[in-house]
Amino acid sequence: QVQLVESGGGLVQAGGSLRLSCAASGRTFSDYAMGWFRQTPGKERECVAAIHWNGGVTYYADSVKGRFTISRDNGKNTVYLQMNSLKPEDTAVYYCARGRNRWTPGGIQSGYDSWGQGAQVTVSS
Repeated sequence: QVQLVESGGGLVQAGGSLRLSCAASGRTFSDYAMGWFRQTPGKERECVAAIHWNGGVTYYADSVKGRFTISRDNGKNTVYLQMNSLKPEDTAVYYCARGRNRWTPGGIQSGYDSWGQGAQVTVSS
């Protein structure tokens, strides 16, 4: 079973930047797609970004396109989410997730089977 550990969350002012990291255990990190999801109270968890097993394909939710960038370093078993021009509506708990396969089109939640514990991101206005 893979273990995913997020880091890098925190409090930032609107317009600022944060970078989330997700370190994965296990030797098969590079065989799977990875995704970043977020959730706020009372709302469903949504995929904000996803990346193909080799980094060749990415997906972004419309709400974060042009502001967030997902990347991965398979040598370090780590996936990143660079978040720029943050807005108060980006406030959420962000979760790292491992896909069931090398790619899950559209970042569909059912396409992921392992989850991190979550990292709080708070953007003040």
